[in-house]
Amino acid sequence: MLNETALQTALNQRLGHGEAHDEKQYLTFLMAGEEYGVDILSVQEIRGWSSATAIPNSPSFVKGAINLRGTIVPIIDLRLRFGIEPIAYGPLTVVIVVKVDFKEQSKTMGIVVDGVSDVYSISEDTAKDVPDFQESSSSQYVDGLVNVSEKMVVLLNLQKTLQI
Repeated sequence: MLNETALQTALNQRLGHGEAHDEKQYLTFLMAGEEYGVDILSVQEIRGWSSATAIPNSPSFVKGAINLRGTIVPIIDLRLRFGIEPIAYGPLTVVIVVKVDFKEQSKTMGIVVDGVSDVYSISEDTAKDVPDFQESSSSQYVDGLVNVSEKMVVLLNLQKTLQI
C-alpha cells in the first residue's frame, strides 16, 4: 500500500496529462465518505496540511492564507463551504492547490479535503445532471454526477465553489 507522500508524488507526476479524446481527467478526493472530483488541469499541486495565517473578517470557510513560493494563496475548507460537519485535520488531510479562471482574472487557491483518492478519465457525456432539489445553494457548486467503478463521483465547478 502506498503511503500518503508516495501517493501525493504519484498524483503530482500525473497532473496535466489528459486524454486526447472527449475524456477529461479528474483528480478525486474524499470528504465525509463521499468522493468529489475536479478537472486535473486546474490542479497545480497537492500538499499536506500546514497551518495558514488567519485573515480577519473572512468567511468561516476561509482558513487563512499561505505563502507558496512567493504567491499568497487563500485556503478554503470545502467541508465548511459545503455545510459538512468539520473534523480535526489529520495526517491524511491535504490541500489541493488549484488555479481557477474567473471572468476578471485567474486566482490560485487551496482547498482543504479529507484526503486524495485517485485520477479518473471521464467522458463528459457520461456525467448526469444534479437532481433539482428546489433551489439548493449547494447544488450550484456541482457540474454533474458520474458513476466510476460502482461509486458515484460528484464533479465540482471550481469557479462557483471558490467564488468568495
